[in-house]
Amino acid sequence: MQRITSFPVLIITLINSTDIRTYRMSIVVEAPGFIQVFSDGSVKRFSPQTAAASPISTGGYQSKDVTIDASKPITARIFRPHDDDHVSEMPVLVYFHGGGFCIGSTTWLGYHIFLGNLAVTAKTIVYSVDYRMAPENKLPTAYEDCYSALEWLSTSKADDPWLQNADLSRVFLCGDSAGGNIAHHVAIKAIENRVHGVTVKGLVLIHPFFGSERRTELELAEGSGAEVAMNDMFWRLSLPEGADRDFYGCNFEKGEVAAAGYNWSLFSAVLVFVSGLDFLKERGVMYVEFLKKAGVSEVKLIEAEGEVHVFHVWFPESEATFMLQKQITDFIRSL
Repeated sequence: MQRITSFPVLIITLINSTDIRTYRMSIVVEAPGFIQVFSDGSVKRFSPQTAAASPISTGGYQSKDVTIDASKPITARIFRPHDDDHVSEMPVLVYFHGGGFCIGSTTWLGYHIFLGNLAVTAKTIVYSVDYRMAPENKLPTAYEDCYSALEWLSTSKADDPWLQNADLSRVFLCGDSAGGNIAHHVAIKAIENRVHGVTVKGLVLIHPFFGSERRTELELAEGSGAEVAMNDMFWRLSLPEGADRDFYGCNFEKGEVAAAGYNWSLFSAVLVFVSGLDFLKERGVMYVEFLKKAGVSEVKLIEAEGEVHVFHVWFPESEATFMLQKQITDFIRSL
């Protein structure tokens, strides 16, 4: 992504029965090719290539879309190996997509291929959530939506034939970038509230999107300017009004849970992935160190050297992505 250097002006002409009025509506925030936010608060998103769900097996997996809450709306896409009828029970991996809380979708082709292949490799039901996004719905909306999706999983197992052999005693929360951030916060709430019938066995955070008012060395490094500017933009769009980067949703060391002596020994096993060419790598390492110091019993860090942020989305059939899927599979099978 390129640094934002200008804000173009869009001319809109409205025609009615009596007159013609011309309005000037400026783009106040832009991630070229992904999102534009206009001065009137409206938002336009651009998606890369997308994929439709299909109950017909392609690549060894089937997929379908479900509605979690039509009033909001919250939807999800379920992936399962096409031969899962021969498996008595399978773990469930709940996936939260990235995009700085502002863009992204489980329908993006990269996510569709990655998650379908992961379902096959791990012999796992993958349940990928499309939550409401900022700036229209600022944090903590994404956390609330994704937690309600976890509750839907609990109540829908008996009625949805695609979930009949889902083992809800082995649920894994997974996400990349902002989705990794979401997985952390949903896990905290799920452990506190104990969703009926659902046991979170582990967390998988891929290149997690965290921050703070204090910059890291990589964020200050020469050459990181464009990436840091984009990072800052997404935080400005997603944080609640009046909040800074030490908001608990951004800075995992802040907030009531961190300050009140939360019993981290109850936290699930955690696997964190970072990429060598990702300036957010330091944040992932800091998160691992925080969990270990807090008392989480099982925390593991894996670095993909020479890879960029969320490479598995942009290159879903690369060797690095296949290795990522194998490492996630090994983690699931170990618990």
